[in-house]
Amino acid sequence: MQPPDWNDYQAFLAIARTGQLARAAAAMRVDATTMGRRLRRLEARVGTTLFEQTREGQVLTEAGEMMLAEVEAMELAASRIAEHGGDGPAGLLRVSLSEGFASWIVAPALRSFTAAHPRLVIDLVASSGFLSPSKREADLAVTLSRPRAGPVIAGKLADYALRLYASADYLAQHGAVRRPAELAQGHPLVGYVPDLLYAPELRYLAEIEPSLAASVRSSSINAQHRLIAAGTGIGVLPCFIGDADPALVAVLPERRIMRSFWLVTHKDTHALGRVRAFKDWLTELVARERAKLRPA
Repeated sequence: MQPPDWNDYQAFLAIARTGQLARAAAAMRVDATTMGRRLRRLEARVGTTLFEQTREGQVLTEAGEMMLAEVEAMELAASRIAEHGGDGPAGLLRVSLSEGFASWIVAPALRSFTAAHPRLVIDLVASSGFLSPSKREADLAVTLSRPRAGPVIAGKLADYALRLYASADYLAQHGAVRRPAELAQGHPLVGYVPDLLYAPELRYLAEIEPSLAASVRSSSINAQHRLIAAGTGIGVLPCFIGDADPALVAVLPERRIMRSFWLVTHKDTHALGRVRAFKDWLTELVARERAKLRPA
């Protein structure tokens, strides 16, 4: 019997890490039918069931857990082999970032990294929620809190500040805000959708005034920025977004909210050349952009 090919192993890894066949298929850019066929082919060849079907999705069986450890070791070995020879690291580098940090800090500067590492394919995953290095969903993640468990290495990347902002046109029409309590007096507030928050660190308005709640809400910080810039209302933005838009004015500028970015990698892959290279580049980038992240 012919051994399964690497595509079958990759399908197995994707399902194990995402927990759902459809998500795994999307991650590998194939349809769910193809993903299911690869899994069935692998299970037939190894002669055992690797997943149990539950309401939530696919859960590894005991045999699946044993195979996961073996296939992850194969994946790591393949990554190391791919980096030998040639000039600089090669292969796929997947980085998970918050939408605002990716859009306003990382993406504008990424050309310098891609130019220096032409053999890398870079997935910049900037969405609501983070991929997990502990589950090998990403090579690196920049999160809003330090992971409390898992086979990961985490360190603080940078502190950053947030403030309330409104458009100059909005303030001209509605008047200046001089005290936090005035925000509850007829001002539409822009913020996150409460039940779609992917991190508790995104609860901002209560730190300005406990009674405040957003009436115009979005899961996207970039959409919130556009809403505020369009004069829809007042909202909290990272200073690296709010200060970069000349149409915006800081409201109650002395009331700053502080948060931190944490850089997270897996213990088994943090020493790979591509991971080290991006980590070094990102550390240098936030050092250069400190004035944007944490303005005086």
